[in-house]
Amino acid sequence: MFTGIVTAKGRIRQISGEGVRRFEIEAAYDPDTITLGASIAHAGACLTVVDKGPEGEGAWFAVEVSPETLRLTTLGSWREGDAVNLERALAIGEELGGHLVTGHVDGVGELVDRRLEGDWIVLTVRPPVALNKFIAKKGSITVDGVSLTVNEASRDTFDLMIIPHTADVTTLGALQIGAHVNLEVDLMARYAARLSEFSPT
Repeated sequence: MFTGIVTAKGRIRQISGEGVRRFEIEAAYDPDTITLGASIAHAGACLTVVDKGPEGEGAWFAVEVSPETLRLTTLGSWREGDAVNLERALAIGEELGGHLVTGHVDGVGELVDRRLEGDWIVLTVRPPVALNKFIAKKGSITVDGVSLTVNEASRDTFDLMIIPHTADVTTLGALQIGAHVNLEVDLMARYAARLSEFSPT
């Protein structure tokens, strides 16, 4: 499990493989604290560490991604040099700063508008139609691994207000219109919608 609080902005240093793709990523993590087999969320997608080593003052580590994950997330479009939001798995007893996140991407949204309101960035995202029923004003959503509160929600889109700190320490500040983002809807919204399907009429 994760919380949607990014702990590092990594950089993809190498990509290899055809069917199963291998990504090597540099990050400001202590390599001694990364365990082979550990789960790390990459732009919201939970992946398993298969190799690691020191890199400057931080570390590099490798993950392998299946064709299915490449097809259903933005990972298939990653390029060497791209920045990526990273989050280590939640440990029991740690602060839950965002909301409960599984690291299973529900769909890919498209950024359809970007504007400034004072120091804030307002992003308008169009999610897949199937996810609309799970997205509500003031509800939680994970966008590229970042726990955010929905500012406004319409039939087809939703708005997010990105504070300067979040814009600086994640990849969200660099997003431009037309960009695609990984979305994970709130667990509570998912279960509430499922329960409503079985409510007596």
